[in-house]
Amino acid sequence: MLYSFKFAWRYLASSKLQTALLVLGVAIGVFVFVFISALIGGLGSFLVDRTVGNISHVTVEAPSRDAPLLVTGPASAHAVFQRAVGQREVLRTADAFLPAIEALPGIRATSPQIVGNGFVIRGQSRAPVAITGVAPEKVSTIADIAGNLVAGEALLTNSTVLIGKTLAEDLGIGVGQSINLQSDRDVERALIVAGIFSLGVDALDARAAFISLAAARTLFDLEQGISRIEIKLEDLNGADAYALRIAALTGLKATPWTEGNAQLLDGLRAQANSGDLIKAFSLITIVIGVASALLLSTYRRRPEIGIMRAFGASRVFVVAVFVIQGTLIGIIGGVVGAGLGYLALSPFPIPENAPRGGLPIDVRQGAYGLAILLTTIGAMVASILPARAAARVDPVEVIGQ
Repeated sequence: MLYSFKFAWRYLASSKLQTALLVLGVAIGVFVFVFISALIGGLGSFLVDRTVGNISHVTVEAPSRDAPLLVTGPASAHAVFQRAVGQREVLRTADAFLPAIEALPGIRATSPQIVGNGFVIRGQSRAPVAITGVAPEKVSTIADIAGNLVAGEALLTNSTVLIGKTLAEDLGIGVGQSINLQSDRDVERALIVAGIFSLGVDALDARAAFISLAAARTLFDLEQGISRIEIKLEDLNGADAYALRIAALTGLKATPWTEGNAQLLDGLRAQANSGDLIKAFSLITIVIGVASALLLSTYRRRPEIGIMRAFGASRVFVVAVFVIQGTLIGIIGGVVGAGLGYLALSPFPIPENAPRGGLPIDVRQGAYGLAILLTTIGAMVASILPARAAARVDPVEVIGQ
């Protein structure tokens, strides 16, 4: 094997220009592979961050209290459920299981909330809003309210409210001004606008109001309990597994963010499949290039191969020389291409910090090791055909030419 390596390296070193061009071609293919991996992965992270970044990864609520009705037919009977109208689902014993949820590994934060619908009243203007009561210290736990303020501060007390920028503009409301919040329980309360936020999500910027838990209890006439617990995970991709685990632990209804974003997930899967197809074509290009170059090298070195065979070199030895040659080309080209890819992608900010309209490339998802591995395997496979052609050289025929 050592002699095979020496012969393979000698063949590469003896044709420096051809070897350099071959390594460059492999490196370009690997660069394309790395770039596509970083672009597709970064775009996926960017879309998920923009879509899921300001919503709960898992939402824990009380089990449904819909009443079952028995429907009989000519041949069978089955149960249907009639949705309970006018009843508010409340977690009465949230304090009992909240510590158990927070103790689970991978839970970044939890936010007990009281939610309901209502109206913002400002003079003669009236706008529907979704009201969320949160603990003042957890106002930015789920949606980053503090980091997306356009005016005021994210300070919640029993007499303040945080509203979206679009809602504020529609009603002509500014920080420090007073508004009336009216809940669906027909309870009305005057509050002062402490801050105005812009999360870039129309449903929140135009129809959301955040108040303290204490103010929400008064507004929705709820003396104890909460409406739900929203949870942020360290890895949002594990939301489905965590939802099942939390439901089994508490006996409550746990809903992952994926349940309401099926179209986003379908789009991301289609995008990933497109990226895989492009990367496959880049690998095929590498394999064809290496195979073509080694076949040409085999034809040019037929006399040398014939002399080796005449001196007793076995076919296995000749095959090993060309396979090692192709493997070296794959390794060197793979390392060079991956290195160039990393250097070229490093200046781009990660998707979480990418500006609007920027290119969401994630240098962390370049799949450098995978690119080098697949390229090496591809080059090795590409060298098998030229190696077999070289091993079939008849020493008597080529020496006599």
